[in-house]
Amino acid sequence: MMQLYNNVSFQTSKVVTRTYSTSFSIAVSFLGKETRDAIYSIYGFVRLADEIVDTFHDFEKNDLLTDFENDYYKAFREGISLNPVLHSFMHTVKKYGISDDLIQAFLKSMKADLVKKGSYTQSEIDGYIYGSAEAVGLMCLCVFVNGDKKEYEALKQPAMKLGSAFQKVNFLRDLKDDINILDRSYFPEIEIAAFDEDVKVKIISDIEADFTSSLPGIRNLPEESKLPVYIAYTYYLSLLHKIRKMPAGRIMMARIRINDFRKTLLLLKAFVKVRLRLV
Repeated sequence: MMQLYNNVSFQTSKVVTRTYSTSFSIAVSFLGKETRDAIYSIYGFVRLADEIVDTFHDFEKNDLLTDFENDYYKAFREGISLNPVLHSFMHTVKKYGISDDLIQAFLKSMKADLVKKGSYTQSEIDGYIYGSAEAVGLMCLCVFVNGDKKEYEALKQPAMKLGSAFQKVNFLRDLKDDINILDRSYFPEIEIAAFDEDVKVKIISDIEADFTSSLPGIRNLPEESKLPVYIAYTYYLSLLHKIRKMPAGRIMMARIRINDFRKTLLLLKAFVKVRLRLV
């Protein structure tokens, strides 16, 4: 009967993933079932923590995040949690040997969001991006290489660059809400409420360098994982290109998106390129 609850837990993380991110869910759907469930569980864990920080404004966020962290470690010690998302994540951590320092780095960045206002310094943002994005990418890499430490080390740096690129694109996409609602800027180049074309070009060039550095790692991923990761790479790179074409003032007025038709074209293009070994 325990297997039934395990299945329900992974299904819950799947629902969380599909509800919050259709684009990510589409990419993950190309993975095999065990790998797919593990990635869903990582996303579920990360998403709930992020919701505490950025969405649950009517509640005591510090208490919620502290309880969330404590509940995870209790689950890890005891082998069970009545929070299905934590239960599934705990199983993934144990199965694939995900290091606790990655989990702590992620939680550290979430805690920073609870207290940080205004602009981050370069040192602060480097630490924040490591925890909020690069560490999460490394958790996923543990799954993709099935816990193989040698392969993990070989792909670690490109995986971090890809996580960094994804997060910085998210920062640009969400610039309006981050500055106007949450009163924070993740780019040291941007003073609050000051974003112009020169700053935009500088930031985008930095992100493009991260994408370039990540591509060799994608090419060397296990075959099962290459397509979904490349789909995500293609989607975020397309989003960055769309942002590049928009005036800086426009970026500050709206959240930029890729429409469903364009997403489908990107998926098909990525599928063909990977199948023809053009990646």
